[in-house]
Amino acid sequence: MLRIPMRPAAAGLAFVAMAAVPLSAAGTAPRVGAGSPLVIAHRGAARDAPENTLSAVDAAYRRGLIWVENDVQRTKDGRLVVLHDTTLRRTTDVERMFPDRAPWRVRDFTAAEIARLDAGSWFGPRFAGERVPTLAAFLRRLDHHGQGLLLEIKSPKSAPGIEAGVLGELRRHGWLDRAHIGSRLVVQSFCLPCVARVHKLAPRMRTGVLGAPAGDRLARCARFADQINPRMSTLSSRWIKAVHRLRGAHGRPLEIYAWGVGKNTGVRLARAFGIEGIIS
Repeated sequence: MLRIPMRPAAAGLAFVAMAAVPLSAAGTAPRVGAGSPLVIAHRGAARDAPENTLSAVDAAYRRGLIWVENDVQRTKDGRLVVLHDTTLRRTTDVERMFPDRAPWRVRDFTAAEIARLDAGSWFGPRFAGERVPTLAAFLRRLDHHGQGLLLEIKSPKSAPGIEAGVLGELRRHGWLDRAHIGSRLVVQSFCLPCVARVHKLAPRMRTGVLGAPAGDRLARCARFADQINPRMSTLSSRWIKAVHRLRGAHGRPLEIYAWGVGKNTGVRLARAFGIEGIIS
C-alpha cells in the first residue's frame, strides 16, 4: 500500500492517511492494512470550519486528511447541493432571507435561492459569507487537493431518480474514470434500494450501506455493497466477524467504517475492533 507524508495535524488527532492506489483486478482499491485505520473527515473537518462547505474540505486537507465524507441533496430545480439536514434552518440564514418559507426544506428551494444563503456565520464570524456548495464545486475542490470522497445520498425517497443524477454529475466532472472509481470514490446511503440502484447503474462503483443490518439483510447487502458503515456505539465483535466473513459486490471481504466516534477515541477503538476505519 502506498502512503503519502502526513501534513501537520492538530494536537490529539491520530490518523493514517492512504494515498491513491492503482486499481486492482477486482475493480476496487486494496484494503487498508490491519492496525492502520483510515480516518475520513466527517462533513469535512467540521470542528474547524462549517460542515459540508469548501472551507471544511480545505481544513481537512490542512490536517492531512485525504478522504472527506459529505451529504448530497437535490434542490427544487433538480440541482445537487452538499448539505446534511433536510432543512436549511440550522446551518444557514434562511429564516432571515426567506421568513415566509417555513419549514425551509432543501427540496423547496432552487439552487439560485440556496446560493444566496450564508452558510458560515452560524459557525463563526470569520466564515461569514460561506456558501452551500454545489456538488460540482465540491468535486472540483477535492480534485484540487487530490482528496477522496465518501458521498452520502441523503433522503433519496423524497428525490426519486437522484441516484442517476448523482452519477451523471460525477461523470461530468471526471469522477467515474478508472482512477477515481478505483481509489477515490465510494457512494453510500441509509437506503438499501438506493445503494442497490447505484450498483446497478454503475457496477464498478464501490458502495456502502449506512447502519448495522443483521441476519439475512446483511447477506443481502453484500450483493451490492462493499462497505457496511454503522454507528460506533452499535458495534460488537460478533457483528464485526459476521460482516468480515461476507464478500461484497466486488469479491472482497466487506469493510467497516464506523461513525459517531468520540473526539479522542476513534483510532484506538477502530484498532481494538479490527475495523478498517472511522468517519470522524
